[in-house]
Amino acid sequence: MSVIHKRLTALRQFMEDKGLHAFIVPSTDSHLSEYPALHWASREWISGFTGSAGTVVVTRQKAGLWTDSRYFLQATNELNGTEIELFKDGLPQTPTMEEWLTSELGEGEYVGIDSSVYASKDAFNLTHKLNMKGLHVISDYDPFDTIWHDRPAIPQNPIFVLPEKYTGETTHKKIARICDNVEKAGAESLLVASLDTIAWIFNIRGNDVKCNPVAVSYAYVSRKETVLFIDPKKLTPETSAYLKGEGVVIAEYSKIFDYVSKIKSSVCLDGNKVTFRLYNTIPNGCRIVDMPSPADLMKSIKNETEIQGFNTAMEKDGVALVRFLMWLEKTVPTGSVTEIQIPAKLVEYRSQQTNFVGESFDTISGYGPNGAIVHYHVTDESSLSVKPEGFLLVDSGAQYFDGTTDITRTVAVGPLTEQMKKDYTMVLKGHINLATSIYPQGTRGSQLDILARKALWDNGLNYLHGTGHGIGHFLNVHEGPQNIRMNENPTTLQIGMVTSNEPGIYRAGKYGIRIENLILTQHETTTEFGDFYSFKTLTLCPIDTTPIVKEILTEKEIEWFNEYHKLVYDRLSPLLNEDEKQWLKEKTNAI
Repeated sequence: MSVIHKRLTALRQFMEDKGLHAFIVPSTDSHLSEYPALHWASREWISGFTGSAGTVVVTRQKAGLWTDSRYFLQATNELNGTEIELFKDGLPQTPTMEEWLTSELGEGEYVGIDSSVYASKDAFNLTHKLNMKGLHVISDYDPFDTIWHDRPAIPQNPIFVLPEKYTGETTHKKIARICDNVEKAGAESLLVASLDTIAWIFNIRGNDVKCNPVAVSYAYVSRKETVLFIDPKKLTPETSAYLKGEGVVIAEYSKIFDYVSKIKSSVCLDGNKVTFRLYNTIPNGCRIVDMPSPADLMKSIKNETEIQGFNTAMEKDGVALVRFLMWLEKTVPTGSVTEIQIPAKLVEYRSQQTNFVGESFDTISGYGPNGAIVHYHVTDESSLSVKPEGFLLVDSGAQYFDGTTDITRTVAVGPLTEQMKKDYTMVLKGHINLATSIYPQGTRGSQLDILARKALWDNGLNYLHGTGHGIGHFLNVHEGPQNIRMNENPTTLQIGMVTSNEPGIYRAGKYGIRIENLILTQHETTTEFGDFYSFKTLTLCPIDTTPIVKEILTEKEIEWFNEYHKLVYDRLSPLLNEDEKQWLKEKTNAI
């Protein structure tokens, strides 16, 4: 009996004991994080699927995993040998989780969820849809406290204060601005469960989640009282003194529910970012303003200090990447490079830079067919030798006190086919078209997404992931509320937002191509038709010229490409030794 089968059997026994006919296991924690601490990695534990997004549904006879296009290939591999069926979310032929449950269960049967890890908005929607089909939702149980015998504890790692020289604003000023915006929304207080938002508000950072410098905590913000709910073991005398000096009351982490149950003022919250349990703790007489958190939008708009920090971080990262690419070019022909070596090599070069803290996510290093797995995670078993032919895709990032980086380069490590070169050039066209776009104030990311896809669509090609995500300042590598993707998102792109630009193409079993830089929204011009914005590319690293079919590029695209490479050389060369400078000069020569 396999490990996964034993775990599913234990869950089914729990379900039977509680009178449940199905149980839904999301990827999230009590703070609805994209990347949870190990204590909350229940979906990975029950299924063996390690991707960051996905939901497992278990009935007494069957089990399924719903995940998006980034993980189709990975999930197929990781679910192999288990009874769990892959449902490719977002495809027209794929039933929704609710449709599948309705088809599998009989009227009057019970579906279980854990209200402490389920978003309130999702729980309300699920309950409504299933009730219409005669099914009932029970939200009282966390089976993993019972069946996961060696479940990791909730982290108790210490926090530290990020100084104002990096944040550019004190905590009490942020609280005052938040209160202004909350009052404009018609509420008197803000309830926050998102760990990155809490870290930003209080200028604290932690080490509770791999690659994400956050600390497990809750927050309540108001003019009368602002409370940080956190395990006291995380605090030092210095951090406690800082927080109290900024007017913050400190309370035990678990006291959040008792505190919220006694709220008398109107409260603003985001139903997508507060759990069903926490939402239901709010007294019935308390008016709830359910809307995107004003603090999330404020966090996404970087101040001048944060922007300067990003620029500094990009220079450091660029130096490390030049050294990595030089090593790669020299070593691949010897036949001694493997995919699994690459993450450690990147950390080696990045750790030589000042203020380096760690990786901002697990490096994706996919050679050949593994490059077609969008969020490929290399293991000892899957690691390929990098041969001197074809493409190597490397998507990596770093955390510095100055800022967070995220970059993808697809490198020709040897001879390429004509199709590879054409595909690469189409992706590059899309990248440049987005980077050079000028758009009116009030534009949403979904309105710009086509610019990155047009050249691909013209040739019957596409990619199914988003084109761009927001990125935090020494915080989470994936940050909202803005993004650039086909799906509608009402958040407009605003001056100071940092977003990724990462079109790609993936040919299953052959290769993947992605080119990613980070871009800053800035003011471009004002005309009689209003204010217009543009993007400033922040990332500093050469883009491989070997695969480019120059004839496919327009003069404008070639001009941008050459100007970008000149910028890369001008900014990085003073930081390099003579050999590195010469290598970079060759890689950034005009095409």
